[in-house]
Amino acid sequence: MLNLGILAHVDAGKTSLTERLLHAAGAIDEVGSVDDGNTQTDSLALERQRGITIKSAVVSFVIGGTTVNLIDTPGHPDFIAEVERVLSVLDGAVLVVSAVEGVQAQTRVLMRTLRRLGIPALVFVNKIDRRGARYDGVLREITGKLVPAAVAMGVTTGLGTRAAAFTPFDGAAGFEGLVEVLAEQGEELLAAYVDDERSVSYARLRAELVAQTGRAVAHPVFFGSAITGAGVDALIAGIEELLPPAQDDPGGPVAGTVFKVERGQAGEKIAYVRMSGGTLRTRDRLRFGGGREGKVTGISVFDGGTSVRAQQVTAGRIARLWGLTDVRIGDHVTSLEGGADAVRPASEGHFAPPTLETVVVPRRPADKGALHLALAQLAEQDPLIGLRQDDLRQEVSVSLYGEVQKEVVQATLMADFGLDVTFRETTTIRVERPTGTGAAIEVIAKAPNPFLATVGLRVEPGPVDGGVEFRLEVELGSLPYAFMRTIEDTVRDTLRHGGLHGWEVVDCVVTLTHSGYWARQSHMGGGFDKSMSSTAGDFRNLVPLVLMAALKRAGTTVYEPMHRFRLELPPDTLGPVLPVLAGLGAIPRTRQDALVEGDIPAAGVHELERRLPSLTRGDGLLECGFDRYQPVRGPIPVRPRTDHNPLDRKAYLLHVVRRV
Repeated sequence: MLNLGILAHVDAGKTSLTERLLHAAGAIDEVGSVDDGNTQTDSLALERQRGITIKSAVVSFVIGGTTVNLIDTPGHPDFIAEVERVLSVLDGAVLVVSAVEGVQAQTRVLMRTLRRLGIPALVFVNKIDRRGARYDGVLREITGKLVPAAVAMGVTTGLGTRAAAFTPFDGAAGFEGLVEVLAEQGEELLAAYVDDERSVSYARLRAELVAQTGRAVAHPVFFGSAITGAGVDALIAGIEELLPPAQDDPGGPVAGTVFKVERGQAGEKIAYVRMSGGTLRTRDRLRFGGGREGKVTGISVFDGGTSVRAQQVTAGRIARLWGLTDVRIGDHVTSLEGGADAVRPASEGHFAPPTLETVVVPRRPADKGALHLALAQLAEQDPLIGLRQDDLRQEVSVSLYGEVQKEVVQATLMADFGLDVTFRETTTIRVERPTGTGAAIEVIAKAPNPFLATVGLRVEPGPVDGGVEFRLEVELGSLPYAFMRTIEDTVRDTLRHGGLHGWEVVDCVVTLTHSGYWARQSHMGGGFDKSMSSTAGDFRNLVPLVLMAALKRAGTTVYEPMHRFRLELPPDTLGPVLPVLAGLGAIPRTRQDALVEGDIPAAGVHELERRLPSLTRGDGLLECGFDRYQPVRGPIPVRPRTDHNPLDRKAYLLHVVRRV
């Protein structure tokens, strides 16, 4: 079993290659076309209309004795979240590069991530039949921009024509280049070659290539054309020989990872799970993230390009599961006997979070309720949409990677839910971090505290990218567990709603320093009296007041996302481009005749992308990606809070006490 990802920059030909692999393996009778909208993996109507992959899709075929689950992923950077979820379940990958455009911005992002995660990857240089296709130039780009240990696996003929072909190296052909690359990564091989180069056989070199590819040290490079089929047989042979299959234990305890969630035709939730251990059967009960549970009511596995119903699924395979109504993307699933492993948090993100947001507005005001439900379903399938409900203004915001994603959300809401929506202006998402340390306390039955609860909190800076850490300086038994959990949940929820300037507060430590409550009481001969007894609602309402008072004493700094950019451009256009970069807040770090590298605020990236073609006659190449957050320069931007602002005590209490 091999779980294989197909990754690439948009329009490099991933989906076409998937079709060709399925056809070559005998899984489909005819090769579908992205332009004609009849491919196996682009099943969404929107994908067929636009000719791009939006959602990851799984198909299956057999190579030799190995079953391959192939996952086609989006190439457009606006849908990088789909790629992120797939990476956690891969045994290997094929990174597709265009023989015409060469190494592009997204190509570099993907390869850096594959190498960081240690995922073995082959490179397939596609479109050798297109005019302008290159061999030597693309190889130089791959070794210079992607991976130094790239191993050319053959030569091409007829580049740029329909007759273009790829001939794999065999025996002596390519021997010298193979030795040179592999010896740099293998000390024993280098020593043997230096002592007696005749002692290093081709068979030993191939074995070393398999080993170094499996360790994600070396990356074999194949050339071909997904449209004509040139080089695809060589790639298939390379997948079988060079990529290591899944090393999972069907006899061990049940374990797996949810990497995709979708809704079926009846609205039921379907979870895509990569099984990493055990054998799962229909009607088995599972535990997943946070201690939630569910019973599997249906299983399907992938076979010959489609998914088929099954009674069980074993380790190493990918399955679609029905019945897990509360499951979420990133959950780790185990059997009920799986213990603590079942409640592990989702794995850390491999790519940066979205840095843009916009308010979604229904054209018909009566659709507000339906819009929220629809967006909640979309957020199940893409958690990084990051819904932000504003109850005060009756508005919903979504987080985005770019303008194309916004267009797709709009089209999906119309096609799937019949909702016609528009968007407000796209804005940049900032964050707040505590500047110093602050503490506050409110004591039960002591003015001005109107709630039957004592809460003391201290807020202080935490490590960068450390999130929000909640600590205790009170004894665990000093409060009922339900009250303790309510305090922590409310702390996290309040910080998500915003700090002193309305932005989410991150990278901080919040410590519960004081606590107190009145035990459950009742009048003589009467029932429970909440006027004499503390409830979870007392803590839920008091915590925001105490937390924001502590945060106000600590102070906060607003940070904005910064992108690292690399801009290649014609030398004679450097003069007009530099003032534009300065106007967008960019800071060049290095500058050469045809290359500028530096940092730019995320707020200026879209404008730079828009203006670049006219500034560089269409020859400018921009590579840009999130790098870090830095303090905002100039006026501090403020975002309206979406809750009843606890910084305004009078208005907050007026609202809360009325509800109480």
